[in-house]
Amino acid sequence: MKLAPKSDLSKSRSGLACNIDRRGRRARLIGGVIVDVCGSALIITGSIGRSKMLLAAGILLVVIGSFMIFEGARGWCALRALGIKTPM
Repeated sequence: MKLAPKSDLSKSRSGLACNIDRRGRRARLIGGVIVDVCGSALIITGSIGRSKMLLAAGILLVVIGSFMIFEGARGWCALRALGIKTPM
C-alpha cells in the first residue's frame, strides 16, 4: 500500500474549511434537528403500521438531518464547497 505525500493530505483536509457564517450554521443545526425529529417520527409510525415506505422515508430524513447537523457543527456547506451560491 502506497501512502500519499504529506502535501496531498493537507490539500484534502482543507476541503472542509469553514465556508458559512454563524447565521448559516445556526440555520443548519436547527433545520437538521427538525428533520431528524420528523424522520424519527416516520420511523416509529412505519414500525407500528408496518409500512416499508414510511420506514424508508424516515431513514432518508434521518440521514439528511444528520448531514445538516454535521454541516452546522463543522461550519461547512456542501453546496458552497461545490461553488453553488446559497442565500444564507
